[in-house]
Amino acid sequence: MNLLIVFTYPNHNSLSYDFLQKVVKGSGENPIIKEIQVLDLYEEGFNPLLVFNEEKRRRDMHKDPDLEKYRKQLMWADKIVFIYPIWWGRPPAMLLGYIDQLFASNFAYKDKKGLFPDGLLKGKSVVCVSTMKGPTHYPLIWLHNAHKILMKRALFNFVGIKKVKFFEFGNMESPKGNQLKKLEKIYRYFKTMGQ
Repeated sequence: MNLLIVFTYPNHNSLSYDFLQKVVKGSGENPIIKEIQVLDLYEEGFNPLLVFNEEKRRRDMHKDPDLEKYRKQLMWADKIVFIYPIWWGRPPAMLLGYIDQLFASNFAYKDKKGLFPDGLLKGKSVVCVSTMKGPTHYPLIWLHNAHKILMKRALFNFVGIKKVKFFEFGNMESPKGNQLKKLEKIYRYFKTMGQ
C-alpha cells in the first residue's frame, strides 16, 4: 500500500503536528504499507487561490502544469490521509484550496449523462484525522454532521472514493481533552490498519 499524508496546519509546534508524527510512526511500523509520502501544504507553500482568466481556464485545470506533481501523488496513493483542524465547522481554507484545484473534472471525475459523474479515483480510500476546540459531538449535534457530509458525500463519494474513515477529536484545547490517549489511538490504528 502507498500512503499519501496531506497535512494542513501552519505550525509544527502543535497538537496537529503530533498527530502527523503518530500517523507516520504507526504507518512506518505497518508491514502492509510499502511507501509513505507527506505533503505539508503550508511548508510546501501551496497556493490555494483559484485563478481563472484567458490563460487559465477551469476546464483545463486537470492538466495545469503547476499541479502535475500533486496529481501524480494522488494517482500513486492507495490511501490518502488528511490531517487538519476543523475551523468554523469545516477544514481550513488551505485544504479546501487544494481540494478545489486537485479534485478537478477530467482528473478526479468525468461528467456523464445522469445525476452523478463517473468517479475517476475508484479503489482509493481515505482517512480524515481532525481536531477541534469544541466538544467531540459538536459537529454532529449542532451542525448536523456538516463536516462529514462535506468530505464524504460532496467530495470523496463524488470522485469514486467509497471507503472513508473519520477521527474527529474534540476538546483539544482543554486540559481534560485526553490528548495523549487520542494520539496513542491514532498510532495504534495506523500500525495495525489493514492487517
